Amino acid sequence: MAIKRKNIWTSEFNNIIRGACGGFLFGIPLLYTMEVWWIGSLAKPRMMMVAIALTFIVVFWLNQTEGFRKRRHTAQAYDAAFDTIEAMAIGIVCSAFVLLLLREITPETALKEAVGKIIFESVPFSLGVALANHFLGDSRNANTQQNGEANKADKQKNPDELQATLADISATLIGATVIAFNIAPTDEIPMLAAAVSPFWLLSIIAASLLISYGIVFEAGFSDQQKRRQQQGIFQRPLGETIMSYLVSLVAGAFMLWFFQKLTFSDPWTMWLDHALLLGLPATIGGAAGRLAI
Repeated sequence: MAIKRKNIWTSEFNNIIRGACGGFLFGIPLLYTMEVWWIGSLAKPRMMMVAIALTFIVVFWLNQTEGFRKRRHTAQAYDAAFDTIEAMAIGIVCSAFVLLLLREITPETALKEAVGKIIFESVPFSLGVALANHFLGDSRNANTQQNGEANKADKQKNPDELQATLADISATLIGATVIAFNIAPTDEIPMLAAAVSPFWLLSIIAASLLISYGIVFEAGFSDQQKRRQQQGIFQRPLGETIMSYLVSLVAGAFMLWFFQKLTFSDPWTMWLDHALLLGLPATIGGAAGRLAI
């Protein structure tokens, strides 16, 4: 009984991790959009309730077909409703966490403004949670025999480590650049940099590394076992996560320079805080890029 209960909790934890990572992949760009901050801060309670209701309807529909749990059959209405509440809760917690990291919510923020921001930012997060399996698949429950055959084939191929590492770096650069390209030209990064402190920059670094690690190695997306077995210089999960984060920082800094948000005459501290702030979404994009190879 104790083992069964432990397995249930482990499975539930894995589902929450998968859902949260799907939310980050889908919702992080809008968290760097000041227009959404303003809409949320000015929203009236009636509009907040409308946003919650519409989100519930869409997420409920998505959970009936896929959702963030792995099922062998279409979810019943009761299960879909329960999953919808959980998906929205995950979206609310994740969006509140990132808004706190970015200092868009502080202890001085009015309650109504904070709630409005969280609710409107949680909409794409909740959709990402519900779409986690649909777009990225789930490799945790893949057929064991197929995994064994794939592992054997991977060992026989024994790809060149340098080539595998370059493939990872390229995929990370592509994913990070795609996300950074959409955020770097805007005024959000300078605005956030003006309010952030060294403590929160360190917190953003930690969050970037943890989210990247979770997406690639813990959420069960795509062919996760293949990611763990792929050969390469930095192929251990921790080493790959750190390497990909540094690559994403470089991609973000380059985008900021490309769009003239940073110049070589700016102090190094300005380069650092701007790159770290853009590094969070860029790292998530880089993680998505690595899942694609």
